[in-house]
Amino acid sequence: MKLKLTLVAAFVATLALTACGSSDNSPVQVPPLAVTNPAAFSSKDISIGTGAEAALGKNITVHYTGWLYDSSKPDNKGTQFETTVGKTPATFALNKGNLIEGWTDGIPGMKVGGKRTLTIPAAKAYGSAGRGVIPGNAGLVFDIELTEVK
Repeated sequence: MKLKLTLVAAFVATLALTACGSSDNSPVQVPPLAVTNPAAFSSKDISIGTGAEAALGKNITVHYTGWLYDSSKPDNKGTQFETTVGKTPATFALNKGNLIEGWTDGIPGMKVGGKRTLTIPAAKAYGSAGRGVIPGNAGLVFDIELTEVK
């Protein structure tokens, strides 16, 4: 008798739980995982400048904004980690070794007044080590405006 009551109780509980489910039988939509490292380097001119041209070995001044690469965001711009826009621009020698490879690959050829977006895989940025708020193996996106070449 106890066994029959246990089976009846289990059956009733199963029916009750089944009734709690959604009446919508469509599959659950699972958002795709965001990719945080682009497959390849890319450079896209937003506007072409008309002034002096940046080249390796030259001193340049730029305004820039950097974001962590995130394939789920518009323009792949995830969390912003740095900007000079509205502040003092950055001035430096455009040399290999003192900048990330994505910048030494992507800035030469820009002309003063030009704006360019660089999408940089981790291997051409800070690699597996990362740097500061930039985690290891993170791709980066930069909007760069060239303001001066010396």
